[in-house]
Amino acid sequence: MILAKIAFGGGCHWCTESVFTSIKGVKKVDQGWIASIDEAASFSEAVIVCFDSEEISEKLLIEIHLATHSSASKHSMRSKYRSAIYIFNDLQEQRVLNFLQGFQTDNDINLVTQVLPMTTFKLNDEQYLDYLTKNKKSQFSERYIHPKLKLVNDKFGNLKKDRINLINH
Repeated sequence: MILAKIAFGGGCHWCTESVFTSIKGVKKVDQGWIASIDEAASFSEAVIVCFDSEEISEKLLIEIHLATHSSASKHSMRSKYRSAIYIFNDLQEQRVLNFLQGFQTDNDINLVTQVLPMTTFKLNDEQYLDYLTKNKKSQFSERYIHPKLKLVNDKFGNLKKDRINLINH
């Protein structure tokens, strides 16, 4: 097993945590706030995803991330929900930049997603971790998380963990 990590921000970290927790090959998701550098030095909701690169590729994780948040939308909440892929080294940065460039060209889309170095991470309070498991039937989960999990099931169903039923919640 070859463990790797990448971090994502874009929407609510409860939603993002739920999406990546449901994917085969993802071994751990830390949910909280990430800060980077320059204009991105303030904390923004995000997750760190630890995954087995022999089970799932970094490229597929990025594709899932882009599909499950408003990656092409400049909206007023971008300071709290920064659309970003946080990288841990220069080699990863180049891979991610190359993938994003090809993705934009192939899909005729103009992404607002930034590629940023991961500098600081603050884990959320325990009561908010694994939000979906603790709040499966909450209004928030029904309105925001379940539709994202349905999208994952519809578009990436072969990648979902068998133990998680994304349709019958």
